[in-house]
Amino acid sequence: MNEFRESLLVLISVPIYAIVIGFEFFYSYFKNKGLYTGKGLLSNIYLTSLNMGLDILIRGLCLLILNYFFKFSIYDWNVNPIIYWTALVFAEDFMYYWLHRIDHVCRLFWAVHVTHHNSEEFNFTVGFRSSVFQPLYRFVYFIPLALLGFKGIDIMFIYSATQIFGILAHTQTINKLGFLEYIIITPSHHRVHHGSNVRYLDKNMGMLFVFWDKLFGTFQAEDETDPVVYGLTENIKTYNPFTMVFHEWKNIFIDLKKKSSFKDKLMYVFGPPGWSHDGSKKTSSQLRTELKNKSNH
Repeated sequence: MNEFRESLLVLISVPIYAIVIGFEFFYSYFKNKGLYTGKGLLSNIYLTSLNMGLDILIRGLCLLILNYFFKFSIYDWNVNPIIYWTALVFAEDFMYYWLHRIDHVCRLFWAVHVTHHNSEEFNFTVGFRSSVFQPLYRFVYFIPLALLGFKGIDIMFIYSATQIFGILAHTQTINKLGFLEYIIITPSHHRVHHGSNVRYLDKNMGMLFVFWDKLFGTFQAEDETDPVVYGLTENIKTYNPFTMVFHEWKNIFIDLKKKSSFKDKLMYVFGPPGWSHDGSKKTSSQLRTELKNKSNH
């Protein structure tokens, strides 16, 4: 049954990816939009290959761990399958929100996730620009779902299915989608997420639904008066394969060498990206406060 599901996802996703990427590529070419570059495309392929390779290697172990915790589940979903799968979609998307949010607010995990954000381009293939080492810990966020009575194989299937949707949110060619802007993470919402503009930093963390961002204060609508600038606040300006993966790890070690207290060193690892003991760098919250103060004067 699981092999059928996986095959079905491949049969559905591959033609969709081929059509939308092909359309966007030729649209960009003929309209001279500059959405794609050869080096950018190759770097996206490189990073997703590393992620997929690691994911395949540990997939069995992740399933084993989820199945172990499923033995201690506190609820038996002996209900209509529609209710089971609907509940799992919402529950999995909720847990993904917190996975994604922590990847942004804890520098240790940001060092992993930053590979998804260090492209100054934004197109459908950037959706494949994966956080290389995320498979090593992602399953931990789904353990509560197993304890709630969802089977490990079903959790992994829904994650893969919602990933298809998430990849399709990476585009500049689709404008706002009317009432859907209030329900799902649209391309407009996800453009904000990839912006380096101060007001856009660490916003719109959801994969499928926009509810979580609005509920927990991380939502930001795209503002036409503040066009999205893609990439990082300090871009790496290189396609070096080692640097793309490890540049933030290098920066962490540089900061740890600074003369500072043990508490400060912990903050350089586990604090928010941009934190500094001497004010030489700023977090996204500090940058937003500065922007707000400037606008009030």
